[in-house]
Amino acid sequence: MLAQKRPRKRMPLPRRAVLALPFLLPAIRAWAQSNFPDRPVRLIVPFAPGGNSDTVARVMAPKLSEKLGQPVVVENRAGAAGNVAATAFARAKPDGTTIFLGSNGPLTVNPVIQANLGYDPARDFTPVGLFVRTPNVLAVRRSVPAQTLAELIALSQSAPGSISTGSSGTGSTSHLAIESFNAATGAGLQHVPYGSGGAMTPDLIAGNIKAGMTEISTVLPLHREGVVRILATGSAKRLAVAPEVPSFDEAGVPGFRAAAFVGIVAPSGTPAEVVATIAGAVAAAVADPDNRQRLEEMGSEMATPGEATPAGFAAFLARESAWTRAAADRAGLRPG
Repeated sequence: MLAQKRPRKRMPLPRRAVLALPFLLPAIRAWAQSNFPDRPVRLIVPFAPGGNSDTVARVMAPKLSEKLGQPVVVENRAGAAGNVAATAFARAKPDGTTIFLGSNGPLTVNPVIQANLGYDPARDFTPVGLFVRTPNVLAVRRSVPAQTLAELIALSQSAPGSISTGSSGTGSTSHLAIESFNAATGAGLQHVPYGSGGAMTPDLIAGNIKAGMTEISTVLPLHREGVVRILATGSAKRLAVAPEVPSFDEAGVPGFRAAAFVGIVAPSGTPAEVVATIAGAVAAAVADPDNRQRLEEMGSEMATPGEATPAGFAAFLARESAWTRAAADRAGLRPG
């Protein structure tokens, strides 16, 4: 008869190990579930330093780094309205170590108004999450007699083409906003393109143009100083940084929205678990109170929790693309 084996006596865990388990389990679980690469992440900004996109990137990067457990390095690569960086990014390795700060130009405008792009956002990019929207505003020089949006519309209708209105350039979001505003109101603002909102403001101050459509962050200081008057903002409601300024909707242009947006996309083919990890970092950066305070003080509107997800950002981009196509048609802009 075979001898019965005695059960092996289990050695008890040391008391220190038992006490440490509640603290170690989250780390162990995160390590087991995360397939994120163990090396720095490049965040490509397709514009020069100092602009709205660059500012958002540098505000958000520290929180992204904290959540990803890797350094996030902001890399500016300007050129051709974002096309240079977007074309190079479309060929980046889809492993999460290179991500792209997507905005209106590269993601929704350029594909509509430019032919022969070196990339296709729908094919080459994977939406990860929206960061912010920065509303466009319509501002007039202080010498313009219109005190309200309704008065500006009436003034412009009385002398079509008399209200010269600057934008960030032909085909820019602000240009499309001018055309959409004209179509909705019959105002007949005369479009004057510049290279950027910053390049437009000296002429607005000097009176070489009478009005400007640009991001609120560009003209808010001038509005506060009384150099220009912001008549309406393209946000859904009044902004805390300028509570005296109505939205276009409130000022008599129902449903009018106009804003620059900034979010994160990854290369197409990036593994789903890696996209999910980056999306979690995006959501944390959007929810961070310090980030919210800094960006909202500039006039930006933070993404909703739903928009800061891959599915939410994808739906947002679909709406923005439809708006852009309609606005480009009104402006007579065709790929070329």
